[in-house]
Amino acid sequence: MSNPGRRDFLINAGLSGAGLLAFHGFSSRFSLLNANASDAPTVVGYGPLAPARTKNTGELLLALPPDFQYTVFGKTGKIMSDGRPTPRAHDGMAAFRVGSELRLVRNHEINNYIGKPGVTLAPESYDTLAGGGTTTLVIDPKTREVVGDFVSLSGTLVNCAGGPTPWNSWISCEETVLGPRRYKARDGSDRGGFEKRHGYCFEVPAKSNSIVSPVPLKQMGRFEHEAIAVDRKTGIVYLTEDFATAGFYRFVPRKRGQLGAGGQLQMLAVEGRPNYDTRSQQKTGATLPVTWVDIANPDPPEADFDTLAVYKQGAAAGAATFRRLEGCFYGNGTVYFTSTTGGDKKLGQVWQYTPSGKTQGSLTLLFEVTDAAILNMPDNLCLAGKDKLIICEDNDSGIQTHLRILTSRGEIVDLAKNITEGFQTREFAGVTFSPDGQTLFVNIQVPGLTLAIWGPWDRF
Repeated sequence: MSNPGRRDFLINAGLSGAGLLAFHGFSSRFSLLNANASDAPTVVGYGPLAPARTKNTGELLLALPPDFQYTVFGKTGKIMSDGRPTPRAHDGMAAFRVGSELRLVRNHEINNYIGKPGVTLAPESYDTLAGGGTTTLVIDPKTREVVGDFVSLSGTLVNCAGGPTPWNSWISCEETVLGPRRYKARDGSDRGGFEKRHGYCFEVPAKSNSIVSPVPLKQMGRFEHEAIAVDRKTGIVYLTEDFATAGFYRFVPRKRGQLGAGGQLQMLAVEGRPNYDTRSQQKTGATLPVTWVDIANPDPPEADFDTLAVYKQGAAAGAATFRRLEGCFYGNGTVYFTSTTGGDKKLGQVWQYTPSGKTQGSLTLLFEVTDAAILNMPDNLCLAGKDKLIICEDNDSGIQTHLRILTSRGEIVDLAKNITEGFQTREFAGVTFSPDGQTLFVNIQVPGLTLAIWGPWDRF
């Protein structure tokens, strides 16, 4: 692990854009770091990383700080309790307490591009020609190993991320609008030919012991979904869109906790600055007043051939534009979300939305990456306690991936490094804590495996 001092951190990361201001709603407010402070503490986090073997199999998969341990399970191809092989492409995930059990609901970001027989996870499918879905894993909280696993959502497509709800379910989101229409992609390959339209959210109760009946939540929009986060106070669902021109959305349900009953989809807009572009020339720590504009048709027929059919409705009403929004997490009464390739250097941004009343709020740029060695393409994220964001790194640049921590002081420190032989540059995904806060679960998408990490979390 690199172990820069506070001064070195600011020099390396670049004060103009990378060191951050306040995490509104965290334990306290912070002002911009002073690059000239000679008495600043050293940034050490949990300590230097060193290669560590899994407790259950002895494999070298991660480098971790001292006194941290981990197990591995749920590998692609392993036969599950329901007799099916574990699907590939592990992605978004959340942990739940169900009675006395600890459960994970895990996405599989499978895209078979063209509808083909025989690719579905199970017969009880939304679309028998689509290969994505979710699996549910029952975890022994003492050994941190799997005691049962099974397919819980089948026949969906490109299940990238999603998020947990306060009523103990997982919302799995499709990051594609492929459907029955066939067409040629830019590279000449075939696309489409599925039984049904895709691009929706699906709900999977954590307590389900078999495959759920798949119901697309169409009023939550048909677009390239990434993640969701639910405001526990209001039941409002916030949604990210993973596209070069993307919106940040919210879904206001008619009935709290009953997403299938419908509601209003809206897109964020900056007050007094229509079509505000957040993708570049932003000031770290600056706060913008925002409001919301209605999406008239969240499931437009033109989405069959236009990925941006929903986004364009919001843009026409003056909504703001982001670049590749991915991770989304609710905590401290606020919503944290990432723009994986946002910012002047297209290396990523971390944003915060704080609601104020029913229709307004504030948008703050917490962090903008200026050096990929500090943080590279932030993706899924979650809170550790009330003052640290744990961030998964996405990757398309061949750099070894990490789990990083963004502190409320604006510093980035390392939590884990991917040292899985042959897959060191593959992305982390689905970071989530157990309900008791003692175990951190995360996936390495390829080769497809799930890790449980634990240690002295209070020693920071």
